[in-house]
Amino acid sequence: MRSIDRTVARSITLVCLAVGLVGVSYGAIAVASGFPLWLPMVQSVLVLAGSSELLFVGLVAAGGNPVTVALAGLLINARHVPYGLALPPGVTGSRWRRLLGMHVMNDESVVFAFSDGGAAYWRCGLGVLVAWPAGAAAGALIGSVVPDTNAFGLDAMFPAVILALVLPRLRERGTLRAALAGAVIALASTRFLPSGAPVLLALVAVAIAWPARKARDDEG
Repeated sequence: MRSIDRTVARSITLVCLAVGLVGVSYGAIAVASGFPLWLPMVQSVLVLAGSSELLFVGLVAAGGNPVTVALAGLLINARHVPYGLALPPGVTGSRWRRLLGMHVMNDESVVFAFSDGGAAYWRCGLGVLVAWPAGAAAGALIGSVVPDTNAFGLDAMFPAVILALVLPRLRERGTLRAALAGAVIALASTRFLPSGAPVLLALVAVAIAWPARKARDDEG
């Protein structure tokens, strides 16, 4: 695996730190909601999808059917299908590496793959594989002692770090146009689509339109 730029490595470290802190919140919420200590730990390793895990814990704790909630989690993670299809060739490599690469695929690792290549994909994916379970385990232990973990505001850490990473990229006109187009599509469809679907729609629309627009800009 080739080395990556120091700035990219620092960005990946910040993302993994944010993921770990959100994992602390997730583990604490799960235990405080009445789930056994082992559940967030096992889910964080085997599922490795924060949005689905938080959905499962929240809805089951509210009385939802676990099977129905699990299916809803699969729907949320349907965005991984276009992610996998759109990844640059050769990112995951051979058959066994591909299996692990599928498991560590997430929003963050895919973003780094598109911007900085396969080495960044693996660095971020494996980093999240360590940070998320570690955070969930720490949070589960904290949740058995602290009843209201929301008071720490850990769930705000992740979007704050992602925003800080995205802002420098918005200096590029093409990236700014793509971000604005995606935001408009997501906001316009929020009234009509279920939770999670507007973001998926915006992602697909921009992924289809942006390469063609970028090619025209490059030719011009």
